[in-house]
Amino acid sequence: MTHSALITGASRGLGLALARQLAQQGWTLIIDARGAEALEAVRAELSQHTAVIAIPGDVTDEQHRRVLTDAVCSVGPLDALVNNASLLGPSPQPSLLAYPLDVLEQVYRTNVIAPLALVQELQHQFKPAACIINITSDAAVEAYAGWGGYGSSKAALEQLSHILAAENPSLRIYWVDPGDMRTQMHQEAFPGEDISDRPLPEVSVPGLVQLITGTLPSGRYAARTLA
Repeated sequence: MTHSALITGASRGLGLALARQLAQQGWTLIIDARGAEALEAVRAELSQHTAVIAIPGDVTDEQHRRVLTDAVCSVGPLDALVNNASLLGPSPQPSLLAYPLDVLEQVYRTNVIAPLALVQELQHQFKPAACIINITSDAAVEAYAGWGGYGSSKAALEQLSHILAAENPSLRIYWVDPGDMRTQMHQEAFPGEDISDRPLPEVSVPGLVQLITGTLPSGRYAARTLA
């Protein structure tokens, strides 16, 4: 039986690491990212292992989400949706009293509204007991100074996920903290600092795969504790 997954933000970091793992296991993949050139390079790489549909675009764009849904329809019902695409906001991170509200609105549109919008768009395309993973952060539950924009958006995503799980018991809905990772986004959060001590995102992938392929109940998980 062929398995299929849609992974947003798959051109780098955690999304790319997860896409590579699923591709090696023969999953049919639909991937997106804002950068068309980087996404095409990923498509070319992963296509050596499995069928890949790569669609560049922004998840906050309604038309882009419809194109993603059309791609899902073309491959059949979906086993997994991974809402990984995120927006950090300004770099360096400003305090809330100095946070540009127009930018905060865009952070919420990317990190909260877009994941729900994609779930709504795909709600009739999921297999029974399909898996939805919303990537969150410890900044959603810890009060880190300077992380009010990104952290509060992830807190909103967590509560949204929790209620979505309560309303849809037939689906497996997870909100997952992957932990600190050595990624471009993490570097942008700490400009000029050495983040080489952070593990690569590949360390968080086994936990995500366990959720996708397993039967754990809906809830909040830390990816590395699962692995």
